[in-house]
Amino acid sequence: MTRFPAPSPFDPAVREALLLAVRAASTAARPLVGGGDGDAVDAAAVDALRIALAVVPADIRVVSGEGEKDDAPMLHPGEWFGTGAGPALDLVVDPVDGTRLAAAGRPGAMAILAVAPRGSYADPGPAFYLDKLVHARPERSAGGTSTDPGLALDLSVEENLARLAAAHGRPVSTLRVAVQRRPRNAAVADAVRAAGASLHEFEHGDIERVAHAAAPGGDLDLLLGIGGAPEGLLEAALVRAHGGVMLARFAPQSPDEQARVTGFGAGLAEHAVERGFTAAAGVELAGLCAASALVVISPVTACALAPARAHLVLVDRAIRGLVTAALTPG
Repeated sequence: MTRFPAPSPFDPAVREALLLAVRAASTAARPLVGGGDGDAVDAAAVDALRIALAVVPADIRVVSGEGEKDDAPMLHPGEWFGTGAGPALDLVVDPVDGTRLAAAGRPGAMAILAVAPRGSYADPGPAFYLDKLVHARPERSAGGTSTDPGLALDLSVEENLARLAAAHGRPVSTLRVAVQRRPRNAAVADAVRAAGASLHEFEHGDIERVAHAAAPGGDLDLLLGIGGAPEGLLEAALVRAHGGVMLARFAPQSPDEQARVTGFGAGLAEHAVERGFTAAAGVELAGLCAASALVVISPVTACALAPARAHLVLVDRAIRGLVTAALTPG
């Protein structure tokens, strides 16, 4: 009997089926853009994803499906999709990242998912928020070795900016730093301004900003601040696909979340300990996403998604005019 090799995790058939699934989500959501109902946007995308993911030639387990933090329609952690025949993959997904942007008819909304071999993703458990630090790796030196800036979450913003600028061989004043505009991030934004760097504040769309901070040649140098934990896993996959650097740690924003996170004995904390994490420095990228991940994106409204590493980041360009190169201010 002839034995055929099992498909790789990112076999062309799997890639194509995942692209079709994400495209189905964005296509379902697009007619609702500008209608003011974010839940309707999410629900349409979720329904389309459920149907399309069922026929992916893989054994797919959902690790994080977004939605719980905002009580929105979602794919639930622990759900299974695919035909069951093919590679064992874990899935993190946001049926529509930037739901409010889509509901308002503004740029920056996208359907996005990422898959990696089974067991690759950390489980953030009950955490809703993470403190994040993301940047691209500085270009290799003339000697052929990468320069490690040594940024860390327990360092001051000023020190992190000084280290990153030195690694790039540029003054701090030329660095462009993205910080989500929220009261919880006000001190970070103030520190970026005080250090003399250029502050890029945005209201929604942190995944879009991570793509530009993590990719070589992106138009952001650094992303800092507290944002969503479910988005953090998607961002970790995107950062790994681009070969960038990411650190994260729990950042509870309420006594209830603090209690849940404190009692959480597995997931992110356990993965981090296993992979050399110390609480002060945060979880390194390997603690969030331990293997190469395939990220698939389809825009719902115009999204700044260039540059992209085509072999690990699939951007659906089927609808002309929805993929742009420039970031919107917020």
